[in-house]
Amino acid sequence: MDVLTETLEKESVKVADRLFPLFKQPPQSHKIQFYELPPDSAWTDILPEIDHLITEDDTPVDNIPSEKQQRLLTEPLYSAKESCPLEWPFLVAANVGLFDNAHQPAIVPDVFLSLSVQIAEDWWDKRHRSYFVWEFGKVPEVVIEIVSNKEGGEDSTKFKRYGQMGIQYYVIFDPMKRLSEEVVRGYEFSSQTGRYRRMKRTWFPLVGLGLKLWQGEFEGKHDTWLRWCDQEGQLIPTGAESARQERQRAERAEYQISQERHRAEYQIAQERQRAEYQIAQERQRAEYQIAQERQRIEQLTAKLRELGIDPNSI
Repeated sequence: MDVLTETLEKESVKVADRLFPLFKQPPQSHKIQFYELPPDSAWTDILPEIDHLITEDDTPVDNIPSEKQQRLLTEPLYSAKESCPLEWPFLVAANVGLFDNAHQPAIVPDVFLSLSVQIAEDWWDKRHRSYFVWEFGKVPEVVIEIVSNKEGGEDSTKFKRYGQMGIQYYVIFDPMKRLSEEVVRGYEFSSQTGRYRRMKRTWFPLVGLGLKLWQGEFEGKHDTWLRWCDQEGQLIPTGAESARQERQRAERAEYQISQERHRAEYQIAQERQRAEYQIAQERQRAEYQIAQERQRIEQLTAKLRELGIDPNSI
């Protein structure tokens, strides 16, 4: 270990020792907790200086597939409130700097998810524009990296640093198989060993969400995408999918109402037809009985006349 690294680690420990007593409980990477923060005045001499930190460089460097994939992993969690099992508040973001200490530059995950945290009201302030662990009181639960080349360090430098942070779940999505023959690799942090271990499936019990591969069309492009899902493997829909599903439900409901109306109208028509038929049958029977009675009377009248009796005199 060189002198610079040793010095940085010692400074980080000093900051941590001074910072964490302010919380009611020490943060633990394997648990999701709320922390009661002290008033702003208590932070003045405790929080590290961040003026020297580069929180954003405004340089677009991502590729189109990665950008769309990032949006597919962020937008649904906010749009699909009914089908998303997450409880508010939470933060899911793409390409946002993650700082675990003030002595190292940010690491920028493609996507991260942090539960039980809320964005500050004055979010344009520098100390709120990035994810400073000491501001949010915890590290994110899930980090996802999308591999587009062999230079990103997703399975080396980033892998090591996320482990040092204690990120509970780390997923490497490698659609072009740049780093291995596996498209998706999931890791879970073990607090006992302090290392990552492979997951058999990308399901995150402490979060209540998982990830799965899905072949389909997103924003006009058909491909194999990485998507959030529930424990049964049902996809968390995008806003457009939710709207389409709602529209389809409305159309199905309207169709059912239309079918019920048609059935009711048909039954009414059938009842009317039966009633008209019965009335016609009764009329025919009545007319037949009247004709029969008239004929009988005529026959009796004729017999009376044959007998020389005037029917009108009776």
